[in-house]
Amino acid sequence: MMKTNAFKILNVCLGLLLLATLLGPAVPVTGERIAKAQPILAQMAASDPSQIVSVIVQKASNTASLEKQVSSLGGKVTQDLAIINAFSAELTAGAALELARVEDVRWVSLDAPVVSTACAKCIDTKNLANAYIRTIRADQIWNSSPYRQGTGVGVAVIDSGINPNGDLYTSAGVNRQVADVRFNTDYNQNTSDGYGHGTHVSGIVGGDGSESGGKYIGVAPLVNVINVKVSNDDGSAMLKDVVAGLQWVLENKNTYNIRVVNLSLNSSVAESYHTSPLDAAVEILWFNKIVVVVSAGNYGNGAIYPPANDPFVITVGATDDKGTNSLSDDVMASFSAYGFTSDGVKKPDLVAPGANIVARLVNQNMGLALAHPANKVGDQYFRMSGTSMAAPMVSAAVALLLQDEPGLTPDQVKYRLTATANKSWPGYNSPKSGAGYVDVYAAVRGSTTKSANTGVKPSLLLTTGPAPINWASVGWNSVGWNTVGWNTVGWNTVGWNTVGWNSDYWGQ
Repeated sequence: MMKTNAFKILNVCLGLLLLATLLGPAVPVTGERIAKAQPILAQMAASDPSQIVSVIVQKASNTASLEKQVSSLGGKVTQDLAIINAFSAELTAGAALELARVEDVRWVSLDAPVVSTACAKCIDTKNLANAYIRTIRADQIWNSSPYRQGTGVGVAVIDSGINPNGDLYTSAGVNRQVADVRFNTDYNQNTSDGYGHGTHVSGIVGGDGSESGGKYIGVAPLVNVINVKVSNDDGSAMLKDVVAGLQWVLENKNTYNIRVVNLSLNSSVAESYHTSPLDAAVEILWFNKIVVVVSAGNYGNGAIYPPANDPFVITVGATDDKGTNSLSDDVMASFSAYGFTSDGVKKPDLVAPGANIVARLVNQNMGLALAHPANKVGDQYFRMSGTSMAAPMVSAAVALLLQDEPGLTPDQVKYRLTATANKSWPGYNSPKSGAGYVDVYAAVRGSTTKSANTGVKPSLLLTTGPAPINWASVGWNSVGWNTVGWNTVGWNTVGWNTVGWNSDYWGQ
């Protein structure tokens, strides 16, 4: 990504300031009189005495003779700074050093750029076109205290792969797509995205909008993204590959500071969370301090498939924000799945925008773009609908919250998000909307550390395997995190079905 010239100049100046500090006081050019000036001016005069500099000249008396001296040296006075008995001026570096030797000068300083300490890298939202950012109030966290943008937090996107793109780089050119692994069985033996789904999801999580001029920015624009490819380039995937990807995440969570996993996919077979291998796998991550966010699915009423049916994870339904920043016209998306699971668990837990969401696609020759050409937005972006789009917004919201409070457990994160969710919008409907709209600002500014899921029974696959956990022997809140491992589950006793992207919606 290109920096502006002003930013380059600022970096140069700051670099010179640091260099000057390390070098210490300047050595006078002549022995006649010591130059009363910042060391950086001596360095600049030594390297190129003809370069024009802006300086602040503090006077030792009230005489106006110094201003005249500036003119005689070929410079000009630019501003009176009477409050400190000084003035600013522009002249060559050599002339500035000569002026610093005049008897009536107290000190000559470089008029250096001023850097705000409030926001090291504020996100420019003047061109923002994604209404969902303002709907969930993510922008209010980016650019106001505590200025959270996801820096340093890892979000694993278990999906169809992610194509490297400029929206996942920092302003310094550092790639925030920090890891790429694959578990799919396609002939295509790389981690890139031949379908388009994973790239789109990752853009919602952490795209910084640089490739669109700031129009399409993700929820956590400085977060790190971990690409875990589990589907083939036609979008098909198997449960075993998803579980293998989840196991890799567990094994590498410390290496990449993976605190969140996004699963915008669902099993094709409905079953109890006590017998689903996918539910067992996401619970293992949950009990090892990784927040798991999943899409509710697009089956409407009464159809909640794994892993959306798991009581521990955060299941996300979709709204239609109508493309406006106001919640006054927001309604639940007709396709968003809701209801009670076969185990009596009410889902979804909360909702986020999921209709007509624009994010990166990179390659317009991929499967989704070819199948739905009308959804292309320019050459590099794509419009999609579904709970697949809503889930990554919540995953990114979790990343912002954990950047602010890294010590929160997954249960505390879930409680905070649901406790601060917004119910004050006309389209709110408890059975369909769960706790309500995710509100990033309210969650990060919140303070409760209560835990969700207290008393909920874990998957029976975790309690009946070769190394079962005796959950009954302890109080749930006293269970030690990291106590559940992969070997706890007897994987040979479960069936392996397919998963699909039925969290995408292509209706009108």
